[in-house]
Amino acid sequence: MHWDMGQPAIEAEALVKDYGTVRAVDGLSFALQPGSTTALLGGNGAGKTTTIAMIMGLTLPTSGEVRVLGTDMARRRHDVLHRMNFESPYVDMPHRLTVRQNLTVFGKLYGVKALKERIAALAADLDLGDFLDRATGKLSAGQKTRVALAKALINDPEVMLLDEPTASLDPDTADWIRSHLEQYRLRRGATILLASHNMGEVERLCDRVIMLKKGRIEDDGSPAELIARYGRSNLEEVFLDVARGRKEAAE
Repeated sequence: MHWDMGQPAIEAEALVKDYGTVRAVDGLSFALQPGSTTALLGGNGAGKTTTIAMIMGLTLPTSGEVRVLGTDMARRRHDVLHRMNFESPYVDMPHRLTVRQNLTVFGKLYGVKALKERIAALAADLDLGDFLDRATGKLSAGQKTRVALAKALINDPEVMLLDEPTASLDPDTADWIRSHLEQYRLRRGATILLASHNMGEVERLCDRVIMLKKGRIEDDGSPAELIARYGRSNLEEVFLDVARGRKEAAE
């Protein structure tokens, strides 16, 4: 299927995922425009990670459809995977391989051309040079996060899916990661979908917030719109209102 920049980069249509008798995702529909950064917010069990897994084509929906760059991810995901990537601090790379070896493996999986030059460019941009030939398992948390970001950028993706990319990082390293994500989106025109529990991060990075609760969309809007709608001073207060079942502020 042909895709152009006038179409949504990511589309979910009536998306449902059941695990036995548990419905993890319950009829999600949304469309994300090219070049946008959108957050999926919700408490544990809200359906964020399952939704991202279906968008990646790693988990098949019980019903409904996901399209990325115009491609049905349940049927033809291999046609578009080389144009996507994913980053999460909860997914480890092989510990015994060096950083360079890991990036080489992932670069080959994504079919990256001029791979040595690409790794060198990422090493310079993300300041990996001091530990490029060190075993990945011997890195600090901050170093591992920078390597994970390099892996996510190895194929210069048009669509990035991020699952709590700055979890457990000190404020300086977290700010460094956010700055690189902002710069990459602007340079590449990439579409980013972000799951995070850091409300300040979401307010800084995201044009739009989709709030999930029990697998359904509870609310949707820009950070500023949601803050105004609930009569709150920041997104964390809105998150707590939604999580605890409080209604929007009276108009």
